[in-house]
Amino acid sequence: MINPTEVNSLIRLLDDPDSEIFDHVYNKLFSYGAEAITYLESAFEEAFDPIQQERIANLVHEIQFSSLKNDLKLWNQSGAFDLLQGILIINRYQYPDLDEQKVINQIEAIKRDIWIQMMNEASPKEQVKLINHVFYNIYGFSGNTANHLDPQNSFLSQVLETKKGNQISLAIIYSIIAQKLDIPVYGVNLPQHFILAYLDESMQSEFESGILFYINAFNKGLLFGRRDVDMFLKQLNLKFDKQFYEPCSNTDIIKRVIRNLISAYENLGSVDKVREVNELLSIMEAPLGGQTINSFH
Repeated sequence: MINPTEVNSLIRLLDDPDSEIFDHVYNKLFSYGAEAITYLESAFEEAFDPIQQERIANLVHEIQFSSLKNDLKLWNQSGAFDLLQGILIINRYQYPDLDEQKVINQIEAIKRDIWIQMMNEASPKEQVKLINHVFYNIYGFSGNTANHLDPQNSFLSQVLETKKGNQISLAIIYSIIAQKLDIPVYGVNLPQHFILAYLDESMQSEFESGILFYINAFNKGLLFGRRDVDMFLKQLNLKFDKQFYEPCSNTDIIKRVIRNLISAYENLGSVDKVREVNELLSIMEAPLGGQTINSFH
């Protein structure tokens, strides 16, 4: 437990002109971590000095960003099994105070509306047709073609709010909902596009990938086949590579979201954000002590 009197005394010293005192105070407050945030936010509201306000805001961000990095590292090292948890951690970069339960409830509501209408004996194509109907027609999700490079397209809470996203954010929501319904739909890391695959695990073998068809979440859940992927790669002058056809890991999905964010912030000229989001990417790219994660379940 931290001492409120001590914390408040330290906060008052944040506008000290002596850089040595300031550094000491800053580091001490930073060491308290998330516990100090409530005190810092109260002090921010009461502060009249713009320098002190800026220093408080920077410190709060540093504490939250440090906590986010730890959570991302832990998620990655412990197997990256829960994609929703991974994308919520990324969401915290822009929305650190968000009530994540609200986001989880929004996804559950879409899942429930599909589940209510789901027939027991529905074929894979019928299942996807129903998801498409609820997701695109009833809830109104669509690809954000007007502002494709907007960083908001990568933040789950915003995509659920505006119903607009990029290829990967829409595919993430779509696959999370499908998997909650025990429908085997997984992400495929196609260059310049992110798609989904419907996987019949009973057909998987050494020679067969078990993929029945692909889904384009950006284009209202359009179904297409392997030959279309061949054509797309041919247009890009890319040689055959197994990874362009088969489900990728949750780690790969989050890395791609982070890369999209880097591009979006570079496009806006947000140098500090580019630097910070690159830190998140290096956490995801750090070796996991000989352990490889291939799970996309």
